[in-house]
Amino acid sequence: MKKESNFGKFLLLWAGELISSIGGGLTAFGLGVYIYDQTGSAANMALVTLLGFLPTLLLSVPAGILADRFDRRLMMMIGDGCSALGIIYILICMMRGGASLTQICIGITISAIFSALLEPSYRATITDLLTKEEFSKANGLVSLAGSARYLFSPVIAGFLLAVSDVKLLLLIDACTFFLTVIGAAVVRKSITANKKKAEGSLADSFKEGWQVISKRKGIKMLILMSSLITMFMGVLQVLVEPFVLSFSDPKTLGIAETVCACGMLVSALYLGIRGIKNNYSKIMAFSLMLGGIFMAGFGITQNIYVCAAFGFLFFMMLPVTNNCIDYLARTNIPSETQGRVWGFIGTLSQLGYVVAYAVSGVAADELGRLTGGGVGKGASLAIMIAGVMMAVIALAILPVKSIRELEGVERYEKDPSAEASG
Repeated sequence: MKKESNFGKFLLLWAGELISSIGGGLTAFGLGVYIYDQTGSAANMALVTLLGFLPTLLLSVPAGILADRFDRRLMMMIGDGCSALGIIYILICMMRGGASLTQICIGITISAIFSALLEPSYRATITDLLTKEEFSKANGLVSLAGSARYLFSPVIAGFLLAVSDVKLLLLIDACTFFLTVIGAAVVRKSITANKKKAEGSLADSFKEGWQVISKRKGIKMLILMSSLITMFMGVLQVLVEPFVLSFSDPKTLGIAETVCACGMLVSALYLGIRGIKNNYSKIMAFSLMLGGIFMAGFGITQNIYVCAAFGFLFFMMLPVTNNCIDYLARTNIPSETQGRVWGFIGTLSQLGYVVAYAVSGVAADELGRLTGGGVGKGASLAIMIAGVMMAVIALAILPVKSIRELEGVERYEKDPSAEASG
């Protein structure tokens, strides 16, 4: 039985996540500049990034199990709405005279805990709503929404910081959460969610999710590869601000980040219109290899134009790589287990971020001390090393047979219950 298309409802959810992504980007940019101005340390910036990410990583699997047991749209509403509490806490602290590093860490952690409920439900909802033929286009748009925090937020934040301060950015971010909750509520009201019985314990659901992954060697290889990729990407994510701020100002940084993120806009729009038809594994490897080369180029010189050019090319590769990984995984996961499996995939594939966030800031400070070039020089060296290693990983996955075998396998369609919507 062919699944009915609900692309319009997906677009409503996607628009909400686009707005939320822009708001989150404003907060991330503003707090990064605030912490750098207060401490001058890349390690402190990395600590805040780590604490904002770690709860989401640790809670991703339980959140995926909940997404398979309860109404996925309701889970999205709770996650998005309550994550505003952490941002509001930081805003209140700043309005009372300035937020300390500890207070910022507390607020970011609170927000991340509730955000963990969102991602598995959002990804599983995409499968609920769309047909297989629409997955690739949807993935392109999802990449575009994710890139909005890099595409639109930096330039907006840079200009706003020129006329105001970080409190305005936090206020805007807090307001965006309510718009995304409204969008999820409208979609929830317009579709009928199947009533899922909570059969078995949470441990059983945990085990079932892992069994789906363990049966496919190619999926396990994708997860391993993704974890390595996120480790190298995390280095760039943490160090781009201290690197650029070492020779420029926040306004220029915002403009440069937006120019770089335009690369994601170009490829995400193309994927949203045309999609990818075949050769996913090869396209994934080549786009990843080029991305590593361009990342290394980003740290070559303290010239903002060179940085922006290489950054544009690097970010142009990301949606292509992510689109291929998402398609290969999604078409090999039964629909009724999408929530818990995406929770597993999200947790395992992003372990690399934990390593990057934990060591990249310290590494940049130490490299800067050893070379005598300060944190900016240390950040550039770390970025270049990460880019080279990413390119090497890409070359290593080209001959992996188990990944290539994932193409053309649509396991969830073989199960009659796959048409069930969450």
